[in-house]
Amino acid sequence: MGEKAAGTKTIATRAARRWRCWGEVEDKLMRDYHDREWGAPVHDDRKQFEFLVLEGMQAGLNWMMILRKRAAFRRAFQNFVPAKVARFTERDVERLLRDEGIVRNRLKIEAAINNAQRFLEVRKEFGSFDRYIWGFVGGKPVQSRLKSFARMPARTPLSDRISKDLKARGFKFVGSTIVYSHLQATGLVNDHLVRCFRNCEIR
Repeated sequence: MGEKAAGTKTIATRAARRWRCWGEVEDKLMRDYHDREWGAPVHDDRKQFEFLVLEGMQAGLNWMMILRKRAAFRRAFQNFVPAKVARFTERDVERLLRDEGIVRNRLKIEAAINNAQRFLEVRKEFGSFDRYIWGFVGGKPVQSRLKSFARMPARTPLSDRISKDLKARGFKFVGSTIVYSHLQATGLVNDHLVRCFRNCEIR
């Protein structure tokens, strides 16, 4: 084996052995999501909207299923551009209900369209959804410093407060548990366990 190949293998082996708070995840899609996205601060409105929709779609299901359908969701929802989704009509709802690549739930689909419209209202009021949502944490991620998943909450006073505000603004499928998952995904809360290599990288 050449020196370059050996070095590449060593780097790959070290990467594979890094301690992850989800354990040794065999599924590459889930592992990449953990290593590259989950918990990383998001300051992009389009991506904030994507996670808002996907977290709502996950309700009652599992995240692995949503990840596997993510590419189909992006195609179906115009790459999650809020202004485009906000213009969806009943014809689009029927189209999405026939799309086998996504979660075909009328209430969730209609909620996504409604939330796109509300999202634009928030952006008009605050300048960006990013400024609105990060305002709840003073612009800085909450560092949980958790040592085990047993201590990880499903909701917090922070998610309760944001959920209440979103509902008051007309958003749907934004219960406190869903909102907390959104905060974890978009990095407003760093819930990587302290032993996880991503905790330090994000912090």
